Amino acid sequence: MSVSQEISAHIPYLRRFGRALSGSQGGGDAYVLATLEAIVADPEAFREGGETRASLYRTFLALWGSMPMNEHVDHNVLSPDERGARRNLDAIPLRPRVAFLLAALEGFDIKEVASILGVGAQEAAHLIDQAGKEIANQIRTDVLIIEDEPFIALDIQTLVEDLGHRVVGVARTHKEAVQAARVHKPGLILADIQLADGSSGLEAVNQILEEFEAPVIFITAYPERFLTGRPPEPAFLITKPFGVDSLKAVISQALFFDRRSQKRNGREAVEA
Repeated sequence: MSVSQEISAHIPYLRRFGRALSGSQGGGDAYVLATLEAIVADPEAFREGGETRASLYRTFLALWGSMPMNEHVDHNVLSPDERGARRNLDAIPLRPRVAFLLAALEGFDIKEVASILGVGAQEAAHLIDQAGKEIANQIRTDVLIIEDEPFIALDIQTLVEDLGHRVVGVARTHKEAVQAARVHKPGLILADIQLADGSSGLEAVNQILEEFEAPVIFITAYPERFLTGRPPEPAFLITKPFGVDSLKAVISQALFFDRRSQKRNGREAVEA
């Protein structure tokens, strides 16, 4: 199997990681492209790095730490959302944030995180804990949960409240979701794809976003349908069944980067 075939399945997730780390899709993709160019230039060195996925992220972070586009941001060309991301990024040290995202978002265990960062396991654990505490202090908000499975909704509510947020509503149908959003104007929405009334959570979110903007995390068993690299693409996804740490990480990202979700077109909502 060629190197390109080995890494192709990991590229959408590396793009997501790059976006989370940089605060913008353009910035993250620049590093992903540089990573792929480095691998093509020296595939044998990449193979010597060990397991493919870990080696891919290690290569990405080595370039992140060495290339100048990480050191300068032209604030005049940033969108309001990206400027909010940069303000938050400036408040949290880079290494704790990287460790946190590797573990909680990308699912690497402590030993893998330590290997990717070139540190000991104890230091990796300390970095992850430090980032989690610093992020939580910045992102408390009101949350609307759109989920038709009672036990899943309860699990999400408990986790959200443990992070310090307030759950202002749990909606099971399209109608309930829209009504709750109008009343509470939540700062974050967690939306299942299929709802109890047979409608799509995407449709409910589309209607909500016609009235105001808020970060949205979609919950789906088929993330590959969304992480295509083509617009419209939701910024944040949780895969069912989800892990507690993964959900915590994505909630932190959605609020930390102040990424406001945009309405998706009708065809996308139906096809999803």
